Amino acid sequence: MNNLFSLTNKSIVITGGTGVLGKAMVRHFASEGANVVVVGRNEERGRALVDSVTANGGSAVFQQGDVLKAEDVERIYAETLRRFSRIDVLINAAGGNMPGATIAPDQTIFDLDLAAMRQVVELNLFGTILPTQVFARAMAEQGKGSIINVASEAALRPLTRVAGYGAAKAAVVNFTKYLCGELAMKFGEGIRVNAIAPGFFLTEQNRALLTNPDGSLTPRAETILAHTPFHRFGEPEDLLGTLQWLASDASRFVSGTVTVVDGGFEAFSI
Repeated sequence: MNNLFSLTNKSIVITGGTGVLGKAMVRHFASEGANVVVVGRNEERGRALVDSVTANGGSAVFQQGDVLKAEDVERIYAETLRRFSRIDVLINAAGGNMPGATIAPDQTIFDLDLAAMRQVVELNLFGTILPTQVFARAMAEQGKGSIINVASEAALRPLTRVAGYGAAKAAVVNFTKYLCGELAMKFGEGIRVNAIAPGFFLTEQNRALLTNPDGSLTPRAETILAHTPFHRFGEPEDLLGTLQWLASDASRFVSGTVTVVDGGFEAFSI
């Protein structure tokens, strides 16, 4: 029986694969029978993740590299094709924030660190564009592939404090929609580009904003949960069903979309 959601033997590249959300993606797709290429800067974390996946019968390899360095991305691209001959899915999960691009409660827009802002835009936007330019070449040759960009709730609604991150992720959403048409019109309907917009998940990037040193919630976190109908933060596993759908042939006529996974935050109004 044909399974529209099957990813067996698909070659899936995940940038930012050693992060909190990335690790869940890696483990899931490997358990689904895909060959997963984990891209990250931290070799120790990457090797440990791949070891745990292969110990459980999954197929995964780690490639150390920086998504902002063309030579790293090209090397990983060549090695992926050498190993698996094709690239079926690219998930651009590399990204993050930094304190200087965030405006604290006792600061104003005039305190925003433009150098930090540039770095955040560079990582989130250009860290999506460069891998796409490289890995999508294989998809263009194959005439088929799925690119999934990781945006954010901050891309859809201007959230307080995270000025740099919100602007960068909004650009990722725009790039996703642009690329949908660009690739389909020039290389065929088999290539799709979509994005997911996670709501509030506890990660290393936002933990200090949402939790106190003793683990209790900050006032910001309490406000977020008060405006989330599900009254909880997301778990990494909450993203996996949406990603499976977008990566597989089940979404073969879906492109240029942004799927929100946020427990109702985006839809809630008081």
